[in-house]
Amino acid sequence: MTDAPFSQCTDLSGRPFFFCGIGGSGMLPLACILNARGAIIAGSDRSRDQGRSAEKFAWLEHQGIALFPQDGSGVTSGDQVLVASAAIEDTVPEVARAKELGCLRASRAELLSALFNAAPKSIAIGGTSGKSTVTGMTGWIMDRAGTDPTIMNGAVMKNFVAPDVPFASARAGRGGVFVSEVDESDGSIALYRPSVAVLLNVTLDHKSMDELRVLFGDFLAASEVAAINADDPEALALLPRAKQALTFGIDEPRAQIGVVPGSIADGPVRQAATVIDRHDGSEYPLLLNVPGRHNLSNALAAIAGAVCAGVPVGDAVAALGTFAGLARRFDVLGTSPSGIAVIDDFGHNPDKVRATLRTLRTHPGRIIAFFQPHGFSPLRQMGRELADVFAEELLPDDRVILCDPVYFGGTTDKSVGSAELCQWIEDAAGGGGVGAEHIPSREACGDRIAEIALPGDRVAVMGARDDTLTVFAKSVLGRLSA
Repeated sequence: MTDAPFSQCTDLSGRPFFFCGIGGSGMLPLACILNARGAIIAGSDRSRDQGRSAEKFAWLEHQGIALFPQDGSGVTSGDQVLVASAAIEDTVPEVARAKELGCLRASRAELLSALFNAAPKSIAIGGTSGKSTVTGMTGWIMDRAGTDPTIMNGAVMKNFVAPDVPFASARAGRGGVFVSEVDESDGSIALYRPSVAVLLNVTLDHKSMDELRVLFGDFLAASEVAAINADDPEALALLPRAKQALTFGIDEPRAQIGVVPGSIADGPVRQAATVIDRHDGSEYPLLLNVPGRHNLSNALAAIAGAVCAGVPVGDAVAALGTFAGLARRFDVLGTSPSGIAVIDDFGHNPDKVRATLRTLRTHPGRIIAFFQPHGFSPLRQMGRELADVFAEELLPDDRVILCDPVYFGGTTDKSVGSAELCQWIEDAAGGGGVGAEHIPSREACGDRIAEIALPGDRVAVMGARDDTLTVFAKSVLGRLSA
C-alpha cells in the first residue's frame, strides 16, 4: 500500500473501493452510500465465508456490489482504495495484496469523514449511548423537512425499509444535508468538522472518562453550533467548549428544549409528552412510538439538533410522531400465546443495558435477560460495571443468561469471559440478588430460556456486533410460541 496518508487524497472520483469486512454495521451503510453515488464497490467478509447472514450479502450483490472470498482475490488493481479497520492485521489476505499493489488504504472513519466534511450542512451525533437512535430520528426529521438528506447509521432505520431495501442503515440523498453518528471508541470522532454537533452523554464505554472528556470537548469545539444534553452532568460541563450551544433535557429546568413537568405518559411500546421551547414558551405535543425515558431524551436531542440545522421546533416534534424506530433497539419481536414477550436489543455497554432494563422494569412481569458480550476486550474494560448494572436493576426473581462472547477470529486475550462476568454479577448482588447463569453455547441458552420462561415474562436478547442475534431472538420466540 502507498505510504501517502488518506487525508491527503483529495480526489476520490472514479476510484474503485474494496471494503474488507463489508457486512459490518459501519462498513455496509458507507459502501451503500458510495455505491448510490456511482462509485465502483467490491468487498469481502469473514461472515460471508462462514455462511452467516446470507440474505444480507445476497442483497449487497443485488445492488451491483461484487463480493469475494476473504482470500485477497478481490484486490486486483493499485487504483483500488482498500477500506479496512485499523485493527485488521497485516496478515489478512486483502491487506497483504493491497500492500503488494500499492493501494491507498483508508479506515471507515477516514472515508466517512471525508464525505461528511464535504457536505454543505452536516449533523454529527456523538455520545457513548443513543447515537444510532438519534441519528435515525434526526434523519427522519430532516427527511420530513424536505432536505433529502444522506444518512449514515449503524442500525437499520425502519422508516426507510422497503421491499427492495431491507437493510436500510443508510440513505443516499441528493440534498446538501449529511446526518451521521460519529464514533468515539477509536478516537475517530476527531476527524469530523460538523455544522451541528449533538452531544448525548459522556459515560464509560471503550475509553476512560478523562479520554472521553477530551474527545467530546474537541468535538464540540470543532462544530459551528452544538446541541448538548443538560441532564448529563459530564456533557453539560463541556458546554464552554462550544462556539454556540442549544441545550436540551427532561429534568434540567434551564434546558432550552425541554418537557413540560407532569406531561409524560408512558406505555409499554409508546409514550407521549409535551415539548416546550423555553425561548418563547411555546409547547408542542409529542407522540413517540418507542418506549423508555432514554428514548424521550433521544427525541429531545434530535429535535435540538434539527433546530440547530434550521428546522422549526414544531415541525421537528410533528415528524417524530411517525418515527418507527430502529431494528435491534428495544425491538419487540412478538409475544407468545402464553404472554411471553421477546425483545431484540443492542444493549452492550453499562449505560445501554441499564436503559433497556429500566424500560422493561416500568411494566409488570419478570425479566429474563440474555446477554452475549460483544467481545473479550470489552469485558475486560467494562465487565465490572456491567455486573453492577445487572445486580442493581434486576430483582431476585429475574434471571440473567450469559453465553460466551462473540468471536469471529483473530488474535485476542480471552482471559476474561462470560464465566467471570457471571461471578461478578453474583458478587455485586451480595448473594441475595438476581440469578445469573453462564451457558457457553448460545443454542443451549435458548433451550434454558424455553425451559424457565413463564407466562408474563419479558425475554430481552442483548448484545452487539452480531447480526445473528436477531435470528436467535426470533428462534426463542418461535420456541416459546410452539
